[in-house]
Order: sequence, then structure tokens, then C-alpha cells
Amino acid sequence: ENALMHAPITMTSTPAQPPTYFTSTSNVTPPNALSMNISSSSPSFSKRLHRLQMRYQSFLDKLNGKRTGRWLFTLVLTFIFFFRVFYFQGWYIITYSLGIYVLNLFILYLTPNVDPDEDQNAMAASSATDSGSFRVFVRRLPEFKFWYYLTRALLISTLLTLFRIFDIPVFWPILLMYFIVLFVFTMRKQIMHMYKHNYLPWTVNKPTYLP
Repeated sequence: ENALMHAPITMTSTPAQPPTYFTSTSNVTPPNALSMNISSSSPSFSKRLHRLQMRYQSFLDKLNGKRTGRWLFTLVLTFIFFFRVFYFQGWYIITYSLGIYVLNLFILYLTPNVDPDEDQNAMAASSATDSGSFRVFVRRLPEFKFWYYLTRALLISTLLTLFRIFDIPVFWPILLMYFIVLFVFTMRKQIMHMYKHNYLPWTVNKPTYLP
């Protein structure tokens, strides 16, 4: 019994194995494969975006020759916008901002592409040209771009009138007075510029050829 009590006790232990959570790694996507999937999907998105841009540009090119239809559509859109403003009695800030934007577009439409005040050669050529000769007026803002920006602004303004959050209360006669004063001074400056450099904002004395 004494021999058994004083005999050394040796214990053998096996190292603990970590628990296995996945029996197979076939369903786990490696990081490299995930990045490859993302990079492969980005070219398809850019191609679709480029395709949409090409279709939109083709649609605008078709509208370029249909001047009457374009302006009739803009006229109808203008009627819808002002009908909503007068009927619901609101969105005067949007109307004032739209008026300022359209006035700036109209001034660019009436301004020549080369300003005689900035280009002395153009001013000398304009003064040396006979008043009865044929002159081609090149606008700073072409007619199609003027229509495009105007129609886009009208469309955005009409969409904003669908939400009352954009109807900021304001005393509209003050805005109307500001716009009338700004319109008079701006057009007066433009007319004086036209008179000073002797030009009209359209093509004059265009020759006609008989067959």
C-alpha cells in the first residue's frame, strides 16, 4: 500500500482541437473571386450607361430638325406650369428663379458668339461692312441649346410644383417688381450694345437663288 501511495502518477493529455464550424469550404467565396466579380460587372454597367447616352444623343439629333414641334411642346409645358402656379396660388420662388434663368438664356441667345467689346478685329470688321450686305449672325447660345435648356428648366420647375415643400411663402408682388426692373435694365443694356456695334440678333439680307 505504501508503494502504491508514493508511486508517481503520470497523466497523458491530448491537445484540445479547435471546433470545426464548416465541414466544407466549397461554399465560401475567396476574396480574390469576389473582387473579380465586382470588376467584371463594372464594364457591363459602363456599357449600358454609354448605350443610354448614345440613344439620348440620337434622340436629340432627331429633334434638331423639328423646330415647330419642339417649341409647341415647350409652349404646352409653359402653360401647364403657369396654370399650376395660378390655380394653386403657390411656388412663387420657383417662378422667380425660372424667370431669372430664362432671362439669362435669352441674353445669351441675343449675344453674338464673338463679343465686339472683347475682340477688336471683329468690331473693325463689323464697322467696315456695308449695312446692306449679307451678314450671318452667329449666336453665343444656338437656338437648339436655348430650347433644350429652357425646356429642361420648365420640366424641372413643373415637377417641383408637385411638392408643397417647395412652396415657400413670399409676397409675390415684390418678386414681380424685381423681375420687371431687372428685365428692363438688362434689355436696355443689350439694346445699347446692339446699337453701339451695329448688329441685329438675326441674319439679315440673306440672298435667295432662283432655280
